[in-house]
Amino acid sequence: MVTSSVPEQQVLTPAAVFDWLDEAAELRARAGLTRTLRSRPAEDPVLDLANNDYLGLVHHPAVTRAAADAVMRWGGGSTGSRLVTGTTELHTELERELAEFCGFEAALVFSSGYAANLAALTALTDPDTLIVSDAYNHASLIDGCRLSRSDVHRAPHSDPAAVAEALATRTHRRALVVSDTVFSVDGNAAPLAGLASAARAHGAALLLDDAHGFGVLGPGGTGAPAAAGLSGQPDVVATVTLSKSLGSQGGAVLGPRRVIRHLTETARTFIFDTGLAPAAVGAALGALRLLRAEPQRADRAREVARTLADRLTAAGLRASTPDAAVVSVRAPGPEAAVQWAADCRTAGLAVGCFRPPSVPDGISRLRLTARGDLTDDQISQAVEIVRAMEPVEE
Repeated sequence: MVTSSVPEQQVLTPAAVFDWLDEAAELRARAGLTRTLRSRPAEDPVLDLANNDYLGLVHHPAVTRAAADAVMRWGGGSTGSRLVTGTTELHTELERELAEFCGFEAALVFSSGYAANLAALTALTDPDTLIVSDAYNHASLIDGCRLSRSDVHRAPHSDPAAVAEALATRTHRRALVVSDTVFSVDGNAAPLAGLASAARAHGAALLLDDAHGFGVLGPGGTGAPAAAGLSGQPDVVATVTLSKSLGSQGGAVLGPRRVIRHLTETARTFIFDTGLAPAAVGAALGALRLLRAEPQRADRAREVARTLADRLTAAGLRASTPDAAVVSVRAPGPEAAVQWAADCRTAGLAVGCFRPPSVPDGISRLRLTARGDLTDDQISQAVEIVRAMEPVEE
């Protein structure tokens, strides 16, 4: 006689079905990984180096006026998906000007950079595709890989030779190399020339997430692909966010016209998502036009980053060497990082706090945004507060 090894089903009461969430929360608390929401007032006296407003445009009059004008003309929402009623003339203008500015044939705007990455990864791959993804890639790229139905190889961080090796042994019909251009944790740039060379040697396409390079790197902020001479290439696709350097919200995919046509017709995060709200489209377009008129803003953001990193290092802190506008400072551990960030806020400075699982190397950090509109006095203030609040390493 055969007996089943399946345990008898335990029927929980309605009040108990989510008891496991309390246990999970307790485990996170013990590991120093509790996360909370904090509302901020419109007028916050704290010096904010935690946001992603790299060029300092989120409050610029030209940007806020463009957002307000878009609301007054097009309304509070886009009213539907882009393929039904959600595409306004404003969306089309933004796509045309984004593609022209960044040097690509065409662009497609999404409701977020996250949605743009999911779209590119799921629509440009299939089960007969090998994806070679950098180990430190952003969560949106990782999730896109998981949803792609493809075989995924996790390559060592910033290692074109390892990428080439993975591609050389593939048995798949197609291949896609995927990487951030600037990694959000330490602000270091990917070796784009090496990645492109590895991809082309083995007939693979290249997908670059330029969220942290767009507006900061390249001539006048045209992005990391432009800086590497990859913009407009037939085998290169880039994604950008509108919520960082452009001070708005949303995302976009840029690439060959046939790639954009394919995404329009097949990408689920485009087809089944409500179009980006007019206010965000207007703000992004206003910021893009401002950047085109004032390209020195990109240079200033990089200058501030280098100055901030140099002064933090001179103060005895373990600061990263920035390639764009992100500077990080290592913390002794996750709990120390949380307390350090909280103490900085109490002293008048908002900084980001990165802990596992947000950091792939398991090292907790403070993350500072080197905004292009920071003054020298504000940089000095930030360095002094971070130094004074530094926790004692046990």
